[in-house]
Amino acid sequence: MRSPKALLRLLIHGRSDEPLDTRPRAVLRWVRIMVLIVTGLITLQSVLLVAGAWRDDLAIQRNKGVAQAEVLSAGPRRSTIEFVTPERVTYRPELGVLYPSELSTGMRIYVEYNKNNPNLVRVQHRTAGLAIIPAGSIAVVAWLVAVITLVGLALLDKRLDRRAEVKNVATESS
Repeated sequence: MRSPKALLRLLIHGRSDEPLDTRPRAVLRWVRIMVLIVTGLITLQSVLLVAGAWRDDLAIQRNKGVAQAEVLSAGPRRSTIEFVTPERVTYRPELGVLYPSELSTGMRIYVEYNKNNPNLVRVQHRTAGLAIIPAGSIAVVAWLVAVITLVGLALLDKRLDRRAEVKNVATESS
């Protein structure tokens, strides 16, 4: 088993022990670095997405109010609702409702909201657990694309090695 440091070196510099300082090798190294950075950022985004959903759920849970709401417009990622609190104040949250899947326009649903911030609303009984699968899927797909790209770059690196060997043999025989 390789150490994390050795694995990172392999991912960045390729399989050769002493990387050649040729322009194609430098470009390959930078492309590998960019693939790892982009994949890391996508993974971080996925983690932050789930963490943000948990934070919103905790804020609602700490000061929870429940109300019946009407769905004004429905979409897979955003649904607009309107609800009236027990104090007879009507709210239309600007950002819509959290976890809006399977809603349709005109539905009457129950929502849980933060009494201190009524714009923070979720469909009743839906939690941040619903965000794990989409966020995890995004991270997994990003890593699959990264692995395929890194394998392609390794094959290109191998081809560069063969070219360098052919050039060395040709110059030694002349």
